[in-house]
Amino acid sequence: MPASAAQARATGATSLLSIGQVLARLTPEFPDLTPSKLRFLEEQRLVSPARTESGYRKFCAGDLDRLRLVLSMQRDHYLPLKVIRSYLDDLDAGLSPTLPGGVTPGPSMLSTVRRLDRDELLREADASASLLHDAVSASIILPAEFYGDDALSVLRALVELQRSGIEPRHLRGFRGAAERELGLIESALVPLSRRKDASSRAKAAEMAVEIAGQLEVIRGSLIRSALGRLTR
Repeated sequence: MPASAAQARATGATSLLSIGQVLARLTPEFPDLTPSKLRFLEEQRLVSPARTESGYRKFCAGDLDRLRLVLSMQRDHYLPLKVIRSYLDDLDAGLSPTLPGGVTPGPSMLSTVRRLDRDELLREADASASLLHDAVSASIILPAEFYGDDALSVLRALVELQRSGIEPRHLRGFRGAAERELGLIESALVPLSRRKDASSRAKAAEMAVEIAGQLEVIRGSLIRSALGRLTR
């Protein structure tokens, strides 16, 4: 049993959260999170919320941190749930595990989501307003009232690329390539997407992350191979 479940059972009911309250806290950072996905993560033994006498799930602060860690590892590193579960099992056993590729989840994965307005984004990335405008025009960054860490990372990368003479307009094809990859993923998920039950939808979301991770591996290999030819 995960440590968070034991903690929940020993905590007063007033400090526990319902599914709705968990979603309210996590969906700003993870917009795709749904009640069905929460239940699916519980089925996969990644979180073990306490239960009231009526059977309602109640989540403690430890459960919330655990969910944020799981969702961050999925989103940022495309790790399948079986790998994440093994990592969490080792953590619960008091070990110091390392994930594939040397990934070591740190405090940043457990931090609250950042919301940067336009001026804060430009300041943090040390970018010009014109560069952000060009990035939005090229569909590299989507326009928004507030931006998160993902947009910040992209804008910082664009700042560095600009120093090498690579402008956002040169990257217009990246959006098209991403849409084509999305099409591949959607095609693979057709059998599950035809089912309307919550469990199938949650499994489809998990499979989408896994497929995206495999495509990332292939893309990275192709780029490294091309770089090898370039430097010969």
